[in-house]
Amino acid sequence: MITIEQTPTLLNIAALGEFTLADFKRFEEHALFMLKSPGTVNLLFDLRDMISYTVDVAWEEIKFFNREHLHAFSKIAVITDDQWITWQAWLSRMFVDADIRVFTDYEQAKTWAAAA
Repeated sequence: MITIEQTPTLLNIAALGEFTLADFKRFEEHALFMLKSPGTVNLLFDLRDMISYTVDVAWEEIKFFNREHLHAFSKIAVITDDQWITWQAWLSRMFVDADIRVFTDYEQAKTWAAAA
């Protein structure tokens, strides 16, 4: 399950439990809507309460970010304590044209992601 909060320039997603394909599609719908507006769009992914994600989510993420929206986002903040997710975020820097940073503190991540 995910929760989504949206401002004109920041899409804030929190994953709770298992992150499923249906959850990713909800995120994608919001992101595509925001990308239609002029200006910068930043993402904030709070993954502290994510237990797992399905394989199809991983594939959709690759398609969405690496193929279709390589240059769409300015900043991507990931909040996690998990070393595997931290490694994945680091690896994503090579394929996505966005400033991607990993945080353990929600407020620090939100402040960074919301700044112009």
